Formats: sequence, C-alpha cells, structure tokens
Amino acid sequence: MRLNDVRNAVRDALAIPARLSNARRLSEIRRNESPGPIISFGGVLDARRLLHGGAVKLLHLRDAFAWNEQSFNLLYLVSSAQPAFAEDLLNRCKKLGIPLVWNQNGVAYSAWAGKDVERYNNPMRRLRSMADYVVYQSAFCRDSAERFLGPCDAPSEILFNPVDLEKFRPAADPLPTSPLRLLTLGTHGYARRVLSTIHCARMLTDSGTDCSLTIAGRLGWTGGLAETRREIARLHLEKRVIILSSFTQEEAAELYRGHHILLHPKYLDPCPTVVIEALSSGLPIVASESGGLPEMVPASCGELIPTPLRWDKLITPTGEQLAAAVELLVPRLREAAVAARSHAQTTYAGAMWVDKHASIFRRVLG
Repeated sequence: MRLNDVRNAVRDALAIPARLSNARRLSEIRRNESPGPIISFGGVLDARRLLHGGAVKLLHLRDAFAWNEQSFNLLYLVSSAQPAFAEDLLNRCKKLGIPLVWNQNGVAYSAWAGKDVERYNNPMRRLRSMADYVVYQSAFCRDSAERFLGPCDAPSEILFNPVDLEKFRPAADPLPTSPLRLLTLGTHGYARRVLSTIHCARMLTDSGTDCSLTIAGRLGWTGGLAETRREIARLHLEKRVIILSSFTQEEAAELYRGHHILLHPKYLDPCPTVVIEALSSGLPIVASESGGLPEMVPASCGELIPTPLRWDKLITPTGEQLAAAVELLVPRLREAAVAARSHAQTTYAGAMWVDKHASIFRRVLG
C-alpha cells in the first residue's frame, strides 16, 4: 500500500466519530418555508474562518440576508471554504428540497497539487454538479473549472469577489513617495512567491530607489519563516524588510493605507481578494499577468508581467521582472492610485455584489 493510501485510510478512520456527530446535527435541519431567502453557509461562519480566505465574502451575505444553520431554505457554499462533510450536508438539503448556490473559485492542477489533483477536484466536481446555480469568481475560474471539473448544466454567471469600500479606502493624506513602500500580503503557499519580492527590493535599492517591503501573512511552506529570514539576511535587507505573520481585517486595511504598491507575484491566482482590497485602498498592482488578474486589473491600475499559461509548472515573476514593473509604475503612481480606487468602486462594490445575489436567490427560490 502506498504512503498516500495509508494516510487517506488513517484520515478516514479518524473522521468516523466526527461524521457520526455531524449526522446527528444534519438530522435536525429543517426547510424554512419563508418566501424570502434564509441562508445556511454550511457552518463556515461558526467555524471562525473569516479573517482571510474564501469565507470572507460571506460576511456581505450574512449582513444583508437572514441566515440560520438549522432552519433555512437556501444553501450557499464556496469551493475554497467548504465545510466538513459538505456532501453529507448537500444530500440532506436535496432530500428537503433546499437548493444550492455554489461559488466556484479555483481548481487543483498538477503544478501545485501534484498527484493529489483529484483528491481536491473530485469533491468540487460532485458538489458543483448538484448546484442549482453557480457563481464563478472570474472567467478564469469558469474556464479552469470546465477544463478540470467538466461541463456543468446549472445556470451561472461571473461575479468578482466584493469589497467593503468604507473599510478598505485610501489614506486621507497621500503618503510621501519616498521611501517607496511595497507590500505583499496573503497566505504565501510557496517560496518563490515571497523570495521574488525580496529580490525585487534588493534590485530597486541597488538601482537607487529608497524602498521598503512588508511581507504580511502566513509563510505556508515547510520552513517558510526561516528561509525567508535567511534570504533577507543574505541580501542585507534586515532594515528594509518587515515580516508580519498574522493580522486582522482591520489591521489589513491599515496595512494597505500604509503602502504605495501591492506586489502579487502568485501564479494563476483565480480571483484574489487581496488584489481587490488593495485596489479599493488606492494601491496600484504589480503582478503576474495570469489567472484572473488580466480581468481584474486594467492597465490604468498597475503593471502586469506577461506570463505563459502552464498547468504543470508555477511560473513566478522574478525579482528583476517585478523591479522593472515597479520602475515603470512609479512615474504615474498617483494617477494609478486614483484609477485603482475608481475601478474598485465601479467593479467590486459589496452592495452591488449583494444586489446581484438577491436576484440569483429570487430565481433559485422561484
């Protein structure tokens, strides 16, 4: 038996008590007969998974609609923030005649999932196939889902993730342009994504740009923090680079306001909330021209680095490419900041996202 098979068998065995407890909870679910939407988010809100990641957007729906995890008439699930035993929950809802709205983010492919592609994609494939309506977070999300999950007959539309325009807003007074403050923020899943930003800071410094870099978020690969610190020391950037491992949503808003440019070199990012929050905060973007970024960041709002499409390899911009893009952006930094905020207001407003969901809910509930 292969090691992965052993791990999967152990994981399944350990899940038995939790599955039995979950079955008791599911038996208590009832369909709410209200004519308007009463939403369940599959318990994700109760799981306190809202500071970052796929569940953040659910705050907008929670605040706009009634929700109840035991008595509801509509189930809303996000592919990147699935509850435990999601299929058991959906099967129970189908028996009760409760429809599913499925929010599809990215899918697994070999470049990052390796041999585990189907372990990630199979549950998404089954859940999406049972959806009554599918919301794709970008055209890239739709196209990659059709490629790796197959076709889906449910009605669908593309809705970029929303942002709270009041929370994520530009600073009242523009920052001085020197030193140039660079920010990379998010859950950093692989080394090159972070190391390239450090190399960018070194190259800018060597070319005479007074700059600093903040690396905010979990360094999620094995030995990530130690490797990042070693690279900072090797390049003698201890006085220019700050590592901030964790932060709240409120602290994130202040982070954006305290910087000039967001560096987002992650490859094939489907619809990064980080980019949307940065635009709303008036930060232009320097990023890989891959995934959902070409749809999300017009030329007026930053510099995207051309990148080929590969599913078997993560192609991350180099520090040299990032630094060159930053240098192109700096002469029009103020104009790009204004354009970034304007684009967020017309494209990512939370109220608009909620209104579109209200229309979807009316359609699904008949």
